[in-house]
Amino acid sequence: MNFEIDEQQRDFAASIDAALSAADVPAAVRAWGEGDTGPGRKVWAQLTDLGVTALLAPEKYDGIDAHPVDLVVALERLGYWAVPGPVTESIAVAPILLADDERAGGLASGELIATVAMPPQAPRAVNSDFAGLTLLAAEGQVGDATAGAAHDSVDPARKLFDVTASGDTRAADTARAYEFGVLATAAQLVGAGQAVLDQSVEYAKQRTQFGRIIGSYQAIKHKLADVLIAVELARPLVYGAALSLAEGSPDTARDISAAKVAAADAALLAARSALQTHGAIGFTQEHDLSLSLLRVQALRSAWGDPTAHRRRLLEALS
Repeated sequence: MNFEIDEQQRDFAASIDAALSAADVPAAVRAWGEGDTGPGRKVWAQLTDLGVTALLAPEKYDGIDAHPVDLVVALERLGYWAVPGPVTESIAVAPILLADDERAGGLASGELIATVAMPPQAPRAVNSDFAGLTLLAAEGQVGDATAGAAHDSVDPARKLFDVTASGDTRAADTARAYEFGVLATAAQLVGAGQAVLDQSVEYAKQRTQFGRIIGSYQAIKHKLADVLIAVELARPLVYGAALSLAEGSPDTARDISAAKVAAADAALLAARSALQTHGAIGFTQEHDLSLSLLRVQALRSAWGDPTAHRRRLLEALS
């Protein structure tokens, strides 16, 4: 049995990498954190051109209605490049909540970017000041919402907003939308962890200490190898969770929570190791590593923190 992604999916990931590597995403993230979303909107326009924003939108609204594995392929790359904005909410969650709403066509075309609050695990909406639509969903119902007070996040590019309902609610598959939210966040964490690891490896080849490249020290090699193992163990759990979600498995909640925990732990290990490898420079805002480190911290608690998902995992196994 072959568990690898196919050639078309690899090409899709490569096309995302090619576009984002040329887009100066770090500059867009910094500008976003300072209130200028213009560069970030250009990044989102590129995602639309690649079909990323249409992945889960229904075909009847000109979406792709793609397999969850395709979503994971894309979101891992977006996590790698630390794309700013309500990535999980607009690309993975809103299309499920708006499955019978013509506004899903706006999501597919990139004309509409949405954010979502879904208490209790996602009580606030991220980037409501950027999104054209804010949704409030809970207990099988979804409705439009109005953004209220803004709250700073550990990641300056991810402001969180209180929301209040502003219209009638309608039935929606909020349980499935939540699982997609967790899956998409886990995929981004795997990508972010890989990005931090890659930056650490490159830096270890350049930095010298006591007259030697630090990458030649066994302690550094072992530390980075531990991170690689953690990321490589988390990745199949995320893809397995995508298959479980696609098949409607009774173990979907278990599989998705296991994926989120593993991805969060791997990304945190990558972040800690990166700081040790880089030294003091890793703490500076001028270094691009800081953007990924902050994103890891923000995504670890998004759509349920590790404690909540360990609890759900334990309940599923008991």
